[in-house]
Amino acid sequence: MDGAEQIEAPAKARGGHKLTEGPITSTLFWFSLPVLGSNVLQSLNGSVNAVWVGQFLGEAGLTATANANLVLFLMLGAVFGVGMAANIMVAQAIGSRDMDRAKRVVGTSAAFFIVASLAVALLGFLMTPTILRWLGTPGEALPLAESYLRIIFTALPFMYFLTFLMMTLRGSGDARTPLIFMGLTVVIDVGLNPLLIQGMEPFPRMGIAGSATATLIGQIISLVAMLTYIYRRKLPLRLTGSELAYLKPDLSILKATVAKGLPMGLQIIVVSGSAIVMMGMVNAHGTVTAAAYGVAAQLWTYIQMPAMAIGAAASSMAAQNVGAGQWRRVELTARAGVLINLVLTGALVLLVDLAERYMLRLFLPGDAAAIGVATHINAIVAWSFIMFGMTFVLFGVVRSTGAVTPPLISLAISLFGVRVLFARFFEPQMGADAIWWSFPISMAASALMAFGYYRFGGWRKARMAPVREAGESIPTGYATPAMDADCPEDEDCEDETAAARVPAE
Repeated sequence: MDGAEQIEAPAKARGGHKLTEGPITSTLFWFSLPVLGSNVLQSLNGSVNAVWVGQFLGEAGLTATANANLVLFLMLGAVFGVGMAANIMVAQAIGSRDMDRAKRVVGTSAAFFIVASLAVALLGFLMTPTILRWLGTPGEALPLAESYLRIIFTALPFMYFLTFLMMTLRGSGDARTPLIFMGLTVVIDVGLNPLLIQGMEPFPRMGIAGSATATLIGQIISLVAMLTYIYRRKLPLRLTGSELAYLKPDLSILKATVAKGLPMGLQIIVVSGSAIVMMGMVNAHGTVTAAAYGVAAQLWTYIQMPAMAIGAAASSMAAQNVGAGQWRRVELTARAGVLINLVLTGALVLLVDLAERYMLRLFLPGDAAAIGVATHINAIVAWSFIMFGMTFVLFGVVRSTGAVTPPLISLAISLFGVRVLFARFFEPQMGADAIWWSFPISMAASALMAFGYYRFGGWRKARMAPVREAGESIPTGYATPAMDADCPEDEDCEDETAAARVPAE
């Protein structure tokens, strides 16, 4: 690779965005849209597959997949954490235009994912009956859940590696390629589900195993197709020739990836643990309340998607600018992210408020008592996802430097120290309303902690890998102008100044 390629390739991955230059708000918005699309497709995949299983296999089938998917969600916490750490390290290297380091991160992380996923898959396959008994899976659903989960464990290495590739490409500024192959995965999975469950010619009748097999096939085909695409299109992060030696782990990179990835992965455990506790409290109020909470939560899944997409996009964009030493753009990325979240999440909350009863009737009969309860729950909870979005964006930016422990601590405090304790303490006086009010109160606490740490914390001094400071020259010999508050002689000054007027509060 010559010097010209080293400069040009990381600046704009094919299908990606230049995240270290150009107008900040519009760049972040357009970069976050494919991430949002991927999240929507993933959720729709789960929802449609649940419809197939429910229609063909009934309540026992749904119970089996729900228990198996809980296990899968917990195990994906590991891939989320380490994958996010790799994403940030790649983005920082791209920002500093150090393509060699970016490829070393890819090689080390890829080797880790291959070994770790094979070990987890083998262990999970052998321990499937024990895991399901630990979950207390109902007896009638246990054989179905065991059959389903064992095939899911077989699919796990492909699922892990595909997710890793998608997160790494986003770190390079390419959010479009992951969207394309997420779409391919969903089409294959959703299309094969009814064929393999029912055994429509020429496919065999596999029952619940057919649903898991559809997932396995979809992951394998998408992974092979994505790798083929990466190499045929010669995307900058591919490893070729002597670079294949980077698959031998660099211990310093591996240590940083695991050390920073574990706290991010633990967030999944914290979220899951608090959700289980809250579900237990909701169940104590009876079937109608539990059903209402369940369908309200279905709507919340889609309300929070823009915030999650913007937060992920802001993290990648901020990390590239951290690598480039453009700290002014890091600050402006946070402000732009908060503004975009306010507009998009606010619009979704308004839409839910206007069309709520129509949406709820997709899940419940029109005269169901749970519809009234769900409407009451949403009136209390839905608007608070705007604060959730602010938290997600600010902590996404904070994590871009490698400051990963404070967001984890904040999450644990807000979910267990505020949400669970508030609900338990006030439930005797307020009834189920204590549970519903615990959501906006805990989200407000989380937003305040996020803003406080973003404004006054030491995240700017945190480091996941060596990065350039403002004004420091790029390793290739090309210089990057310093980014100060007055933005002198910068062609993007006007755009950044406009973005600076967006209030982060």
